[in-house]
Amino acid sequence: MTTSTSLPPRPFGRALCAMVTPFTTSDELDLAAARELAARLVDNGCDGLVLNGTTGESPTTTDEEKTALVRAVAEEVGERAAVVAGVGSASTAHTVTLARAAERAGADGLLVVTPYYSRPPQDDIEAHFRTVADATGLPVMLYDIPERTGTRIEVETMLRLSEHERIVAVKDCAYDLLGSTKVMGRTSLAYYSGSEELNLPLYAVGGAGYVSTVANVAPRAMRAVLDAYDTGAPVEAARLNQLLLPLVELMMASGRPGAVTAKALLGFAVRAPLRVGREDELVRLRAAWSALTS
Repeated sequence: MTTSTSLPPRPFGRALCAMVTPFTTSDELDLAAARELAARLVDNGCDGLVLNGTTGESPTTTDEEKTALVRAVAEEVGERAAVVAGVGSASTAHTVTLARAAERAGADGLLVVTPYYSRPPQDDIEAHFRTVADATGLPVMLYDIPERTGTRIEVETMLRLSEHERIVAVKDCAYDLLGSTKVMGRTSLAYYSGSEELNLPLYAVGGAGYVSTVANVAPRAMRAVLDAYDTGAPVEAARLNQLLLPLVELMMASGRPGAVTAKALLGFAVRAPLRVGREDELVRLRAAWSALTS
């Protein structure tokens, strides 16, 4: 492992959007809408797009739909933004299959979540990630989200995984700033916040940026926080971050998945078992969005 004395690299940029997956009114994958959304997000400040994650409703899209989405978005944005494909599953073999398909479809990187539900021990988690990283030539972003998977990637496991040449980044939803800071201090892994309320705190202690669901609807406002911090204006960054909080809270702390709230604002349908929120919830969401973006 390496010891870093400077900020980590940003292999996928700073401002990444966990992009929703558009569907038609007949519940089909809408590739035209996906292309349009991807182009708009990049035009409004997103350095990268993370596809087929939880926000992209990956549990309910087919392997064929996942591959088609990666291919369409990669063609649309070209070299203007990094395209990171979510390929995680509870099966190592299936994850490898998805990873190879994403590589062929034009992805620039892979997002690989901890195997979920079976709750494997740390040695098995490490072996899983190494197997996937060995399966393609693409850089890998580990996804640490124990609230959903039931198992976190422990600090010592992160340190060992950082030695793999293609494991370059982490999407951090572990809510452990101490642990994350320890890993950043001892490796060159690029840490991306996956929890909007921790975007600025993680960035301030050496994080690379964020992978944001809220960026689907407020990409400029999300990026402005990092821009202010990078220009040496931490007070302004904090002020801009405060302005985001009402929308962040309604979208991410409402008890509904971020995919639902983002799509409610964008006008896209969600796929069952997810359903759109009640009208009173949507009214509050739209008000907070309007106040931020007007």
